[in-house]
Amino acid sequence: MKKIHFIYLLILFMSLSACREDEQIFLSDSVQVALPMVGTRIKGFYQLNEGNMGMNRASLDYFDYTTGHYTRDIFSERNPEIVKELGDVGNDIKVYGQKVYAVINVSNLIVVFDVRTARIIKEIEVPNCRYLAFWKDKAYISSYAGPVQIDPNAEVGFVAEIDTASLEVTRKVPVGYQPEEMVVYNKKLYVANSGGYRAPNYDRTVSVVDLETFKEKKKIDVAINLYRMAIDERGDIYVSSRGDYKNTPSNLYVIDSTTDEVKQCLDIPVGGMCIDGDKLYYYSVAYNMTSGRNKVTYGILDTRTKRQITDRIITDGTDKDIMIPYGIAVNPETKEIFMSDAQNYVVIGFVYCFSPEGKLKWKTEGGNIPGHFAFITEGLVK
Repeated sequence: MKKIHFIYLLILFMSLSACREDEQIFLSDSVQVALPMVGTRIKGFYQLNEGNMGMNRASLDYFDYTTGHYTRDIFSERNPEIVKELGDVGNDIKVYGQKVYAVINVSNLIVVFDVRTARIIKEIEVPNCRYLAFWKDKAYISSYAGPVQIDPNAEVGFVAEIDTASLEVTRKVPVGYQPEEMVVYNKKLYVANSGGYRAPNYDRTVSVVDLETFKEKKKIDVAINLYRMAIDERGDIYVSSRGDYKNTPSNLYVIDSTTDEVKQCLDIPVGGMCIDGDKLYYYSVAYNMTSGRNKVTYGILDTRTKRQITDRIITDGTDKDIMIPYGIAVNPETKEIFMSDAQNYVVIGFVYCFSPEGKLKWKTEGGNIPGHFAFITEGLVK
């Protein structure tokens, strides 16, 4: 499990059965799941598996459009000299230039590797690191700062700036408590602060950081326990709240980047989201401690009108096979929809590919808790 305040969920899901004897799945480390596709700009994607906390099971998979093959654990294959491989809890992955940045949360590392070879370039130490954003020649990493533990007095978090040429930390700025995802717009970095370690006294703010001075210029009051962020083509910023898992439900809010104020609450629960064009794709796994149950929902939002287009991303009934949706991405070229299933967080998960219409194209095994996709425009070479 990713976060320590979700440990009770891990214990719960370990009791669930993960047996699906009636399904056909791919079991080999490298398997052809689709027909080769040539002439496309996007050549494939990396998929980061989180791995259960404390198990050192973070791993990296790779899908190649030019061959149609999905390869599991490509990082260990390309980096046999790395004893502990990626490390403990893969939290985020992004491609920037010729490099791929993988955030390994509990190992306190950003692992940087070459986009075309998957060979490691450098490991950068940032304590309790969480998520990535980029601007010009800099990478930005949100950090919980302190150790992985529930603590009513947990220290304030920060964002570290990394030079993408030297791969050295150049500056740090304090933000809110337990910062999560970030977006960049108009020379400003927006940071969702969760305060998850300080529950029930959650943070409820988005920090606005001036990227030139690297100072926090404002905090926007939004809602408790903020998490995901995305930005549309008009500069509207979407930030999700996980609520308190009891009386305050998950929700989605819109921030006006011109005024830096909340302009809308959309009354939509969101656990993960991505934007492609004028569509925001989302899913939610809303756990309620009172009922002890998850409520899983999906949907597509029109970012122009802020209205729901549909409450169905998957249209062929395959959603009934997905136990815990955990990651989502849309190929901006083919419009294929990719989704991962963490199952019960303990066993191997699955990666699904759907057509733009929501029909299943292929499915294969990933690693333990698959959840983070990064498309690449240069194919993997030997």
